[in-house]
Amino acid sequence: MESPKPYLFTDNNPNSMEDYALSIRRLEKPQGKIDVVLDSDMYNEVDDQFALAYLLQSEEKMRLKAIFAAPFYNHHSADAKDGMEKSYEEIFRVLKMLKRESYCDNVYKGAGSFLTDETTPVRSEAVERLIEMAQDYSAEKPLYVIAIAACTNIASALLICPELKDKLFVVWLGGMGFDWHDNKSFNAGQDVAAARVLLGSGVPLVLIPGKGVVERFSTTGPELDYWLRGKNEFCNYIVDKTAKEAGLCNGNKCWSRPISDVAAVAWLQDEKFMLDRLEHSPVMEYDHLYAEDKRRLFIRYVYSVDRDKLMEDLFTRISKYES
Repeated sequence: MESPKPYLFTDNNPNSMEDYALSIRRLEKPQGKIDVVLDSDMYNEVDDQFALAYLLQSEEKMRLKAIFAAPFYNHHSADAKDGMEKSYEEIFRVLKMLKRESYCDNVYKGAGSFLTDETTPVRSEAVERLIEMAQDYSAEKPLYVIAIAACTNIASALLICPELKDKLFVVWLGGMGFDWHDNKSFNAGQDVAAARVLLGSGVPLVLIPGKGVVERFSTTGPELDYWLRGKNEFCNYIVDKTAKEAGLCNGNKCWSRPISDVAAVAWLQDEKFMLDRLEHSPVMEYDHLYAEDKRRLFIRYVYSVDRDKLMEDLFTRISKYES
């Protein structure tokens, strides 16, 4: 089989030092209150539910404008479309438990399949809505996309409307740590073509790797019982769901469970929960490993998370929902 041609969406190769400087300026952490959308495979595990609950208790910093259901395929779904449909339904369940039904009118179905190549988008109501919303934003005041799933929806929007790279800022939890090369990440591995589109698009991007970095942001049954049990309906739900998922995936009496997706929300907070650095955007290959091209634009790469500080903030915020 012929190897796929390397993806060069905008060539992602700057023409001058000014292009490099601009890419760095656009990666600054936002000041003040910002508009965000959440792209989520909510039914995949348990960390998406934590992330949504955390986001909605961060209203001093973020205005949630829309929630997009993303495709996924694992032991919870029959195929990618089924995963998206189940995620769509789970979003409404979580919003009801959080008593945030006012957001239900802004939930949209995403792609029913992954990308088949790097040029053909998968159209959906979520993609169309993202393109429509982005027209009201600019490079100086972007729409922030918190992406905690396969980036199929976002990549599709960029393929349909390449100028979105000047209107969006993406915080994506996906891929492996740069020093972690013996497995694939779930979000990136589900749709490598979409990952290549996103990483090559030139959109301002914060890359938060799961494997080797924020998978260390994990919790345990006793910790969840101590901090969350009995606080409210959502807390009871997520404590039980996390234990059940750990039983399915770990099968051990002694377990811990990553709730990594919370980190994508936390990066946009003013608190310093994570350490990051500038890196040239990597090229994700179809073997799930990275190649380097030092000509490419910069991204922010998260390489460390303050587990205890962030966990305390998470537990404090989601405990405040009404019982």
